[in-house]
Amino acid sequence: MRIFRLIKIIFVVLRFGLDEFLLAHARLRWLRVPLNFLLFFRNTKTPRAVRLRLALEALGPIFVKFGQMLSTRRDLMPTDIADELARLQDQVPPFPSAQAIAILEANYGKPLSAVFQSFDEQPIASASVAQVHFAVLPDGRHAAVKILRPGIAAIIEHDIALLKVAADLLEKVWADGRRLKPKLVVNEFEKYLNDELDLTREAANASQLKRNFASSKLLLVPEMYWDFCSNNVIVMERMIGTPVSQVDKLRNDGVDIPKLAADGVEIFYTQVFRDGFFHADMHPGNVQVAADGRYIALDFGIMGTLTDTDKHYLAQNFLAFFQRDYKRVAEVHIESGWAPADTRVDELEAAIRAVCEPIFDRPLREISFGKVLLRLFQTSRRFGIEIQPQLVLLQKTLLNIEGLGRQLDPELDLWQTAKPWLERWMSEQVGWRGLLKSLRAEAPHYFTLLPQLPRLLHQRLHEKNSRSEFEATLQQLLLEQKRRNNLLLIIIVLGMLAAVWLSH
Repeated sequence: MRIFRLIKIIFVVLRFGLDEFLLAHARLRWLRVPLNFLLFFRNTKTPRAVRLRLALEALGPIFVKFGQMLSTRRDLMPTDIADELARLQDQVPPFPSAQAIAILEANYGKPLSAVFQSFDEQPIASASVAQVHFAVLPDGRHAAVKILRPGIAAIIEHDIALLKVAADLLEKVWADGRRLKPKLVVNEFEKYLNDELDLTREAANASQLKRNFASSKLLLVPEMYWDFCSNNVIVMERMIGTPVSQVDKLRNDGVDIPKLAADGVEIFYTQVFRDGFFHADMHPGNVQVAADGRYIALDFGIMGTLTDTDKHYLAQNFLAFFQRDYKRVAEVHIESGWAPADTRVDELEAAIRAVCEPIFDRPLREISFGKVLLRLFQTSRRFGIEIQPQLVLLQKTLLNIEGLGRQLDPELDLWQTAKPWLERWMSEQVGWRGLLKSLRAEAPHYFTLLPQLPRLLHQRLHEKNSRSEFEATLQQLLLEQKRRNNLLLIIIVLGMLAAVWLSH
């Protein structure tokens, strides 16, 4: 089956004349004439941007998602291509309404009229994995019904298999392939795509995000109607808003656009650093703005998570970066293990400074992030810095956020907007507020553990050949807790180590 999928990809590329992107090189232009003669079915008269969009739609969800990401990067894409690819965000051709109704009736085991007071057969939005219809529940609540595309799992399985083959080939034939870990990246992508195919998981993600922002004045998240949800259908509160991409309409409606852009940055950093749980598919098709200026989040199929260790190192990196402390950025890369332990701090510091210094104190419209990313890639290759697969979703989301910020307010100072928030967060985590918070969270557990420590310690010390192993375990625990600034546990572990040493 993989070979047939590969043949289809090659056929679609040739059919829509996408090979012209490669044949634009002077050395290859001579191939255009024979290809046009031999491949009479080629469509080369339609504008290139339309052909690219049609090809991505024909190839399926993974390619559509790639197009969605490219549409947010207007600094990297020509305007005609970015405008056309933006249609992929919520205007993918829908599957027939008859299929949607059949799926719903099979899911609920009853006629549609017995489930909903009314159901709009015309989908309001159609994306790569599912489509959405409006409906009214029996109690009169207005809802949005999301239905998984039939047969989508098999298509994704074949595409992932091809990506794995390509990733394996990259690691074998490309000098940077092993360092960039394409196989791990594809595995990570596969995991999140499989999660997206389970709509129950998406509904749970939405509920968690809604709880995280329950008291927020910046973000709205729809309520899930769990009695109507299953693996391939979810029903949620209908949200009323304006797509974030319609900037002129938002401005005419009285929305403060610069504030909206700054709020988007704050929402992102709150999700990442406060919660370690963030919306990882924030292209404009998934973001609306309510009449009161609050963001509305939609489509929760892909959510990213970060460990406390990841958050700590990321926050230090961002904060040092905003403060132009390039030495600290270099040190954090080495401490976290992202750069080899034998890397010279001064050399890495100088390289990072050369890349980052030119972009400060400039609005987004004057910054070429394409060039910055290229130079960072060259720097990472020079120092052997490895790609972190667990951060791939975060990197993708950063691209989405920057694309949204550029579209809303080209004058947005991304650095000055984020810096105060990160400074406050770091103070709460590693300052006295962080210590009190940690003590409150951990105290019940350790007050239960404390009375048992003398007995457990005595038993362990009298076990044959256990002392050195025990000391090593305690020392490792102490090292971990120093990084988390958990003073109470540090004191406990120090006391236990002292007991071990005194018993020698």
